[in-house]
Amino acid sequence: MTRQLIYQIICKKSTLLILIRCYTLEQKRRIPMRISLIQLDIAFGNPAMNYAAVAQKINEAAVAAPDCLILPELWTTGYDLTRLEDIGDPEGEITKEFISSLAKQYSINIIAGSVASRNDTGVTNRMYVFNRSGELVGQYSKLHLFQLMDEHLYLQPGEAKGLFILDETLCAGLICYDIRFPEWVRAHTAQGAEILFVCAEWPLSRVSHWRALLISRAIENQCYVVACNRAGSDPANIFAGHSMIIDPWGDIVCEASEEEQILTGEIDLHQVREIRKQIPIFSDRRPELYN
Repeated sequence: MTRQLIYQIICKKSTLLILIRCYTLEQKRRIPMRISLIQLDIAFGNPAMNYAAVAQKINEAAVAAPDCLILPELWTTGYDLTRLEDIGDPEGEITKEFISSLAKQYSINIIAGSVASRNDTGVTNRMYVFNRSGELVGQYSKLHLFQLMDEHLYLQPGEAKGLFILDETLCAGLICYDIRFPEWVRAHTAQGAEILFVCAEWPLSRVSHWRALLISRAIENQCYVVACNRAGSDPANIFAGHSMIIDPWGDIVCEASEEEQILTGEIDLHQVREIRKQIPIFSDRRPELYN
């Protein structure tokens, strides 16, 4: 066998392996992803009670065998902002150990909502993301602080994007008020994010904004939006619930009521690619003129 023939055989085998891998990945993307949203009524300022409740809810959600699940914003403390220096999670270590163990136990990707993570310089409203093996694969600190609820008085703003990868899919994490900033959302989808995971404590008085903004973010970014809000109330607010999954056309896949609920729905990531081909907004953008 000549050296040239050997080289041709090796090249053909390499090409075949690449084609097989691409086909396998594409087929895998066509399999629906099942997602559970834990719409929790948070115990105000009581981390111990909330950890116990989340452990129980994740155990219940695991029965539906979701690929991933998401928790609401500030689920360990609620909006007990004046006490976060005392009841916040030091560097998020308690939450990270707690969620990592559950992700590994149930083999579920977990977007751990957000928690008050405190250190020597202050407190941030931070999202942690874990894969099925319990590994921390992403974190994001809320960029936009909501002055109407005094967040700017007690929290430090984030300074980085919320991109992460789950099951070979590029995703982005956002927290509540962030969805009112379309340019911030686009900064993630322009880099290829196909799912936006949103955790929130959105009040009932503005539930119409919640629904309209989430649907708009899905349509204009041609992506899935998975938004988990809290239920119940605290001393100053009644919260909206209405967690939902929205597809890239802006159609609602599933939506919760105002009460505590575990909402489960399926998404087809192949739809994202098809819609982005059909209406190529990302290639038609002219960002050089937008400033």
